[in-house]
Amino acid sequence: MTELRVRQLRWEADDIVSLTLAEPHGRRLPSWQPGAHVDLHTPAGVRQYSLCGNPRRRDAWRVAVYREPGGRGGSQWVHDGLRVGSLVTVGAPRNAFPLLPAPRYLFIGGGIGVTPLLPMIDQAGRAGVPWTLLYGGRRRSSMAFLSELGRYGDRVRLRPEDEYGRLDLAAELDGLAEGTAVYCCGPPGLVAAVEEHDRSWPPGALHIERFAPVAQQHPLDDTAFDVQLVRSGVTLRIPARTSILDVVERAGLANVGSCYQGTCGSCETKVVEGTPDHRDSVLSADERASGTSMMICVSRCTSSRLVLDL
Repeated sequence: MTELRVRQLRWEADDIVSLTLAEPHGRRLPSWQPGAHVDLHTPAGVRQYSLCGNPRRRDAWRVAVYREPGGRGGSQWVHDGLRVGSLVTVGAPRNAFPLLPAPRYLFIGGGIGVTPLLPMIDQAGRAGVPWTLLYGGRRRSSMAFLSELGRYGDRVRLRPEDEYGRLDLAAELDGLAEGTAVYCCGPPGLVAAVEEHDRSWPPGALHIERFAPVAQQHPLDDTAFDVQLVRSGVTLRIPARTSILDVVERAGLANVGSCYQGTCGSCETKVVEGTPDHRDSVLSADERASGTSMMICVSRCTSSRLVLDL
């Protein structure tokens, strides 16, 4: 974690403000890759925001924050409490949504979900890889970075709902060209609709970052189990309806929590032995099947004992 100073605040759309954050003494910031996010430490708790600036710049980071109606207070603090010159505690970049090599890309953004896609678009363009962005929102005034995206011409398809209705995903996704990688970030309804089309695509074609955790349809009954922490040399009892992360943090053995919902990937932990009951919204089906890592903020265990690299 480090303290960064707000260098610039700018309105990007209705209820969306961007923050440009810089090291107070001018030191270079850690490098990052498209898809990365950082933790902002707010009075309401830790919040994750996608880096949406230029990865080649080491003098500043940019994030964009949507004032979430009825939220938990983090976005309200950013909007109402921060000013140019304010100091903010920020975590190091982490990436659970990396841009993987592909012959072509289709990017799908809904509302503030466009933010992680901006540096991906830039990287794809610099690599000479064909791409298209389908960008939906309630209305143009609520859609951030339109002027920035305007330089890409017809590769960006803007679809404000008050002009076009809901996104016509069938027109975009049925008969997807072979080799296309689809990167989607947006509200749960958009993500679920895109996932419906994924059933006919080759494995690994769809890459998603979510705002909210996936609802667990049929989670296994919570039962108590033991967790052995290899590096710490202790074994902890995990009660029913209590997360591994809660017990580990209360014991003072780790401080890896951020979202506590299984969406950010910060608590991903290597599994040495045992069978995880995955309840996160980050790992792919193949990663879950391998059983080599788990998100300890929400996932549990189907065996009586779990051994973790902690």
